[in-house]
Amino acid sequence: MRPLPSGRRKTRGISLGLFALCLAAARCLQSQGVSLYIPQATINATVKEDILLSVEYSCHGVPTIEWTYSSNWGTQKIVEWKPGTQANISQSHKDRVCTFDNGSIQLFSVGVRDSGYYVITVTERLGSSQFGTIVLHVSEILYEDLHFVAVILAFLAAVATVLISLMWVCNKCAYKFQRKRRHKLKESTTEEIELEDVEC
Repeated sequence: MRPLPSGRRKTRGISLGLFALCLAAARCLQSQGVSLYIPQATINATVKEDILLSVEYSCHGVPTIEWTYSSNWGTQKIVEWKPGTQANISQSHKDRVCTFDNGSIQLFSVGVRDSGYYVITVTERLGSSQFGTIVLHVSEILYEDLHFVAVILAFLAAVATVLISLMWVCNKCAYKFQRKRRHKLKESTTEEIELEDVEC
């Protein structure tokens, strides 16, 4: 084999160097191909409320969006879809999830068991991905406790009314009893005075 002329070796070395540089640039662009923005990372809600887990993403091409849920009760996939296609919603969240093309989801009628971490993963066609987390805290409405307190207060008010009425009746009876007693005492005193007058 004959060695290549030195001019051709340089050209081939430069083209291999450019190819490697382009490949490295493509890898860098691929790793930063997906960006994800979460405007509200923590959400507080009450039972039976509808909540929106809002996100925004940008990437090259049509990504795959996946939401998973993690809590004390375990981890489970909620939904996976590509914008513009039918969403693959898990059985546990059927009829409770609505998806949006920007990657957001809406949960209907949340309960205390829905409290936890919601992780979104946006994966680009080339394989680069980005994930974010939203923390959801669902608290119970204290209507039952307020109802209990209202019933107790109504009961105590009724008992207080009965006691006040009994005290009023007892006071009237005592007043009448004292009046009769005074009247009898007065009569007996006048009779004694009359007897003394007669004896004298």
